[in-house]
Parts: sequence; C-alpha cells; structure tokens
Amino acid sequence: MIRWRSLDEVTPGFGPSVVSIGNFDGVHRGHQEVFTRLLDTARERHAQSVVVTFDPHPALVHRPEYHPGLIMGLEDKLDALEETGVDAALVLPYSLEFSELTPEEFLVDYLVRPLRAVSLVLGSDVRLGRNNSGDLAAITELGHEYGFDVVVVEDVPGTPASDDDAPSGSAARREERRCSSTWVRSCLEAGDIEGAAQLLGRPHRMRGEVVHGAARGRQLGFPTANLAPEATGFIPADGVYAGWLVDQDGTRWPTAISVGSNPTFDGVTRQVEAHVIDRPDEAVEDFDLYDQTVVVEFVERLRGMVAYRGIDALVAQMKDDVNRTRDILRAHSRAAD
Repeated sequence: MIRWRSLDEVTPGFGPSVVSIGNFDGVHRGHQEVFTRLLDTARERHAQSVVVTFDPHPALVHRPEYHPGLIMGLEDKLDALEETGVDAALVLPYSLEFSELTPEEFLVDYLVRPLRAVSLVLGSDVRLGRNNSGDLAAITELGHEYGFDVVVVEDVPGTPASDDDAPSGSAARREERRCSSTWVRSCLEAGDIEGAAQLLGRPHRMRGEVVHGAARGRQLGFPTANLAPEATGFIPADGVYAGWLVDQDGTRWPTAISVGSNPTFDGVTRQVEAHVIDRPDEAVEDFDLYDQTVVVEFVERLRGMVAYRGIDALVAQMKDDVNRTRDILRAHSRAAD
C-alpha cells in the first residue's frame, strides 16, 4: 500500500481513483465494510482504491480537553488499512485552518484534482467541510458538477451473523446497534476485551517503547516490559489480561498483561506492563526488550485490579495469573488452528 503523509507526496498523474474519507479510528468491522465496497467499486471502475484520513484526529484539534481516547495510533491504523488490500492511503494534516475549507474546496482540491477521483464510497452519516456542512446530498450534487458518483454504505450492526460467534456476556452480544468507534471504546473502558475484538474483527492492540520501571516485577520473579506513557492505543480497564507481545523482530511472545496503578504498592500512575511468560532468558542471553517498540495484544481479561495484603498473597496471585494466561492462549491457538 502506498502511504502518503501529505497532498504534496501524491504521485503526479495518479488515478483514476475511488476514494473513501474518514477518521477510521479502530478500522472496525463497519469501516471494513466500507473498504470492501471501495475495493469492489475500484475493480468495477478499473481505478485505484484510496483511503483518505486525518492526523491528528479532528477531535484533538477542536476539543483537546474533551476528546475521546483513540483506539489506535496512526501507524497501527495504516497497518490495518494495508491489511484490507487498499492501494493507497493519504494522511491529511488536520488543523483549524484546514477545517475551514468548504465542501467544494475540499473535494476538488484534495480528491478530484490530485487523485482524479471518479467515485466516492461513503458512510450514510458522512459530513465534511466547514461546519460539517457537506452532507450526503451536498456531496452528491457536487459529484454531478465535477464528474464523480457517490456510493453509500449503510451502517453495519455490531452483532455478528450468529450469536455463537460472539463471546458470552460480551457487549457485542447483549444488544444490536451500529458498529462504531464509540462502542469499541465503551467495551475497552469496561474491560470487555472480547466484545471489542468482535467489533474490531481482531484483538485490540497497543504500541509503545519499552522503558525502565520500578523493577518490582523483576524483584518478585515476574519481570515486565513497561510501555512508555506515550504508547498509542486505548488503555483498557484496569486489570490483568492474557495476550501477546510482539517484539521488533515480529516474534510473538505469550504474555500476562497488567493495566493499573499497582495498588498493592500505593501506586497512582496507570501503567501497562507485559510479563512474557516462559521467558527464554536462560536459552537466549540477549533477550532484552528495553528501548524496543513493541505491540501488546489483548486476548482475554482474567480479573480486575486488586490491592493485596502482603507480598506473598500478590506473588501467589501472579503465579495463578500466569498459569491461566498460558491455558487461555493455548486454547486460543488451538481454536485458530
């Protein structure tokens, strides 16, 4: 997939193209349905498929004090877009000045001319341009004038085709509603990792640099890789999770993940710590994750965060967490096979 970080990087003469526009935070199943239509339409029109998205997220610009946490960072979003099979992604720098473009200015100067857009594939609730004045009717009318048509993709329900595919008790099973980034965030805030995965079509992930912490885990016999505070991806509810750590070489390690403030030690800062179980330290002398940028993938929540009375009780619980993590990941691996 071609990745353009600004309009200036677009290849001269590129196109014709079929384009989808949006923030696409999470690249969830609803977004994926849009991209399926995008690819189908591009094939029908003998055109290139392009996703246009924005960085930073508009909410960070317009409401920095109230914006929702992002489900994923830009790099993970681009990776997820590439997995859909689209030909190119254009990341447009978003600013207050950019937000003042009229719908016509945006469509002509950013899509029609540089991308030679012949068709737009959009969700039914699309809004663009100054004050979100470009609704579906306005965009369609501009299409008649500038030579592009509009394909509308209706909302995708969050429930799966079969309840058997949904995790028991998950938010994705309890009710049928529009698949949305807001719903994914609600699942993550509640610790409903499996519900979020059902909506996303894959496990939730975070990405960040491994930094030095207080080393309490190592002292207790459970060394952890601590993600830097700048790590990207929505931090789920406090608790302990079974998951995977993917290192910079692409190796996936089974991992018990702790999210919280270490209440047993009166901590106040939320941290994401990943303990690779059955670490290969003895077999691989240079197993060292410090300063690496890693991906932490959440599979299943084991429990909430608890303050224990004494180190012995904490260590006993951590041993149980590791054993349960090992069993859960083995079961998931068998199911995947």
